[in-house]
Amino acid sequence: MTDFDETRAAFHLPEGVVYLDGNSLGPLPLAARERLSAMLMQEWGEQLIRGWNTAGWYVQPRKVGDRVAKLIGAAPGTVVMGDTLSIKVYQALSAALELNPDRRVVLSDDGNFPSDLYIAQGLLTSLGRGYELKVVGPEEVEKSIDETVAATMITEVDYRTGRRHDMKAITAKAHRAGALAIWDLAHSVGAVDVDLTAADVDFAVGCTYKYLNGGPGAPAFIYVAPRHADRARPSLSGWMGHEAPFAFDLDYRPAPGIERMRVGTPPVIALTVLEAALDVWEGVEMRDVRAKSIELSERFIAGVETACPGLELGSPRNPAVRGSQVSFRHPHAYAVMQALIARGVIGDFRAPDSMRFGFTPLYLGAADIDRAIGVLADVLDKRLWDRPEYHRKASVT
Repeated sequence: MTDFDETRAAFHLPEGVVYLDGNSLGPLPLAARERLSAMLMQEWGEQLIRGWNTAGWYVQPRKVGDRVAKLIGAAPGTVVMGDTLSIKVYQALSAALELNPDRRVVLSDDGNFPSDLYIAQGLLTSLGRGYELKVVGPEEVEKSIDETVAATMITEVDYRTGRRHDMKAITAKAHRAGALAIWDLAHSVGAVDVDLTAADVDFAVGCTYKYLNGGPGAPAFIYVAPRHADRARPSLSGWMGHEAPFAFDLDYRPAPGIERMRVGTPPVIALTVLEAALDVWEGVEMRDVRAKSIELSERFIAGVETACPGLELGSPRNPAVRGSQVSFRHPHAYAVMQALIARGVIGDFRAPDSMRFGFTPLYLGAADIDRAIGVLADVLDKRLWDRPEYHRKASVT
């Protein structure tokens, strides 16, 4: 049984703040400060360049990848860390298309994170040869899979509404139609139960700065199913993905297995912070996290609908088809959210009219939820949001 009092104590949480935005950026794990200081002074400071060998920096992407693998139902040796999520999306999609060369359609949905669609649009434009990105509504994905589709590229949990796709069913439908399945787990890993092996997924990618609390700019990961690991060609043929990087050959030869999906120099400082963040997950049962997340989100929805009847629920009502976030709509959602943040309740805004709240049981409890409901009701009842400073949009919303 997961001890959520213990996990809460593992984070730095600013006094007086209810943090409902862990679905965008997780809070600071206390252990990260000490771990990072030791890395900076004892490893980089004392060992200098020797740290690549003596401190294990070179193998860090695979080592940390194996720890992430445990959280997404992947076998050891199938996940590697590094670079950004956009790069990992590019790698997964380009590899999938080469594995299915006679087809030209990539299927996604309009609930996918726009960055994934941008990457697909850029790649398909570069490839030419009749490639097409087909974007449908989330409810239309499964029935849109046919024999023209080379790959599906879906974010499991919709970043706006929290709507959760049925990964196993969509992957099975893709395979029956001869397509490959790529999944973005940005809003899944650390939030919902994921089992890539059971779902028979081909490729998966994700970030680590949300529910895994790896910090701003924390490195992304990529998963490749074992059946594809030695066939998938990394179109970004980076030095670290070479079979023998320090032979300094002029011709690229991909490394065996998941190592070929490494691209650039590992972000050692960021990976060190992530390692400390992953320590929090030792002894945590994902089923407990999921159950508590549902309990907290259901409490929030019920409380908001009672206290703030003018708001419209923008997320699925059934928690079984919802991730670990809830959205409510309001015509002045941005201003309302700014008023909430000014009063110590932090969520975020997603255009055009959604206030988004994340539920992360590692550091949230029922008292936090009740306080957030009370502050939201006060902001709406008294129109505290209707001030000029709350309507001025910042660069990051």
